[in-house]
Amino acid sequence: MEAIKEREQFSARLKQALKDAGEASESPAALARAFNRRYPGKAVSDYAARKWLLGEAIPSQDKLRVLAQWLGVANDWLRFGDGAGVVHPVVRDELPGVDYELMRAIATLSEEHQTVVRELVAALRRAEKPA
Repeated sequence: MEAIKEREQFSARLKQALKDAGEASESPAALARAFNRRYPGKAVSDYAARKWLLGEAIPSQDKLRVLAQWLGVANDWLRFGDGAGVVHPVVRDELPGVDYELMRAIATLSEEHQTVVRELVAALRRAEKPA
């Protein structure tokens, strides 16, 4: 019973942090997309985000750190409810404009295909330079 209560309390804190950070939607798909833009590891599914929101699961520590930083709350508060909650300004994106999903997709390519992507990007950058 204690584990169920912990997950439910985590879910309530996550929803509160999302609201306080101006993330209006509690949609699992929106949460997964926003989280995956900030998380450099393997993308989480909509289903995983749904489980976080419904209090069925608590994310691993590395994911909690990203959530806490993104939402501007203390990691310990988000996970356990300890401390004061908000501890630093909300960080919307660590690197604005970076598409982490695209970066992950490129990282899964063979070295040969990654080289093709690098060459294509270099050619596009040269083409966009002002004359």
